[in-house]
Amino acid sequence: MTWKAGISRYLPAMRFFACPESPSSIGVRNWYLKNHNELKHLNPNFPLLMRTAENCMPAVTTELEWTTDHLLQFMIQTGRFRNTNGTIADDRVEAAQDYIATDWESFAQARLAHKGFDPEQPSVKSSASGDNWRDDATLESNLSEYTSMKDTMHAQMAIIGSGPNKEYTRGTNALLMAQRVDLWCAGEKEVELAVQHLYKLGRLLNEREAVFPKHIKEFYPGVEDI
Repeated sequence: MTWKAGISRYLPAMRFFACPESPSSIGVRNWYLKNHNELKHLNPNFPLLMRTAENCMPAVTTELEWTTDHLLQFMIQTGRFRNTNGTIADDRVEAAQDYIATDWESFAQARLAHKGFDPEQPSVKSSASGDNWRDDATLESNLSEYTSMKDTMHAQMAIIGSGPNKEYTRGTNALLMAQRVDLWCAGEKEVELAVQHLYKLGRLLNEREAVFPKHIKEFYPGVEDI
């Protein structure tokens, strides 16, 4: 089985952009026309789309499931945490490293320490808690570790997002651009390499497996009429 047969397993869609007449888009147009039927035969429900417009920049894009950890690693590795004078911002780098080092397994266990209550989705309230579950002494006690870890993460993210010139937003946008490969004047071989590149990123980031978390011991069916 070639990589083309597995493209729909890792990517939700793939979009090609080209100018219908410009020679700069001929590689994208030809590759798409030559490979469309084979890809659709191997991935019948996969959205494989061509968008054309006059003078359009030829490119191929997809959607990748980046996480906050990926973003922070990217910003550290590319030296994007910088002060206004151009030096590396050690405080934000340290906060990002601490956030990446979070013990997510322990956090998940602490989150569900009070049976039947999820502080991330506090739709079920104790009669004594009112609008804020932290006002309930029992909940606050049982979820003290969760509260501590959550407050620490909030403090870390506040430091991380405090950079000048919309540093965090610009880093996010830069990482999102990895979902796009510009193909100006590219040949058919370069287009195929770009598609393979996005496929490999999808295989790294987007794979989903039905695995029950270790910290969840009991499972209940959902309400049928929702």
